[in-house]
Amino acid sequence: MTGQHYPAGELHGLSEAGRPLLVRYDLEAMAAALDRDALTRQPDRNGFWRYRDLLPLRDSANIVSLGEVMTPLVELDGARLGLPTKEGKLWVKDEGRLPTGSFKARGLAVAISMALELGVTRVAIPTNGNAGAALAAYASRAGMQSTVFCPDDTPAINVQEIALQGADTWLVNGLINDCGRIVGEGKESIGWFDISTLKEPYRIEGKKTMGLELAEQLDWTLPDVIFYPTGGGTGLIGMWKAFAELKAMGWLSGTLPRMVAVQSTGCAPIVKAWEAGEEHAPVWEGAETVAAGIRVPVAVGDFLIIRAVNESGGFAVAVEDEHIMRCRDRVAADQGLLLCPEGAATYAAYEKALASGQVSAQDRVVLFNCATGLKYPMPKVTQALDQHKPLDYASFG
Repeated sequence: MTGQHYPAGELHGLSEAGRPLLVRYDLEAMAAALDRDALTRQPDRNGFWRYRDLLPLRDSANIVSLGEVMTPLVELDGARLGLPTKEGKLWVKDEGRLPTGSFKARGLAVAISMALELGVTRVAIPTNGNAGAALAAYASRAGMQSTVFCPDDTPAINVQEIALQGADTWLVNGLINDCGRIVGEGKESIGWFDISTLKEPYRIEGKKTMGLELAEQLDWTLPDVIFYPTGGGTGLIGMWKAFAELKAMGWLSGTLPRMVAVQSTGCAPIVKAWEAGEEHAPVWEGAETVAAGIRVPVAVGDFLIIRAVNESGGFAVAVEDEHIMRCRDRVAADQGLLLCPEGAATYAAYEKALASGQVSAQDRVVLFNCATGLKYPMPKVTQALDQHKPLDYASFG
């Protein structure tokens, strides 16, 4: 970070150094002006917009909303899942309950609201699926024109919802970084505003609300460990920023959680860099994983992810695709909670970390399920009955 300041109230992309810009607040003045408990009790403030006094939007008339809700913390029964949990707790924060079915609604709602406030009329984004869906929905809600570029193997349901929600939608024979290059190269000639991950300062402020919400749900005492599915890493960076701000304002008690960046072994640039003691990760060649949302071969905010992990005393871990899908199936069948593959990756990483001793059975742990599992391919059902023939009722188990 260079420490250079940029004026508020103006449209910004990356810094002059080509790195992400972070929104900074006068936290001392904010703490003096706001009452924590009164802020969360106001009846006109639903979902993450209840924290709008901690966000950069100046005029609430520019809020672009699709009915956001506070996403639940769903406790898992570790004993039934075969986990050696004792006094600890294991929760899933289920972000699939948000509009467009994923946590991308947070970042894009705030980014589009800020774009509206700053006079933007046309936006573009590269996506592995869920970010494009959220951009399309919120841009249409705001009356903006949107263009979305997807790798051509993006899950079909994601591509279809992007198009149906109003975006000019294109499939690209490459990965998300290739799509990002197309967006960047089109800025001057087309005139769209680039809302790629961390290439403007406001998606991170929207993702920050995950940390604010989690703190409120746990009565302002945070868990011991947070496992987060990490592609571009905006949410992990945003939560760590939120915790630092809340701590500075005196709104938190206890210690801050260890942050764990979870990736797939098929695309693990952050894990590789962290293990090597580096802050920047080279492009991961041949990226491939069933967890499409974390198939990000290179992250512009890699150093911010790794700093958050290190400052928190956390770690980065990669898990096999087979382990991811096995965990998805087991949690669904045993606990009734259908995780997306990226969310299942956090559960697989938790299992791996328990086995290695990186977390203990006494830890209070939150896993982030970043989207509804209904958006992803599921096994076909092959059992069938002929109602006209006698039934063997013993076969129903």
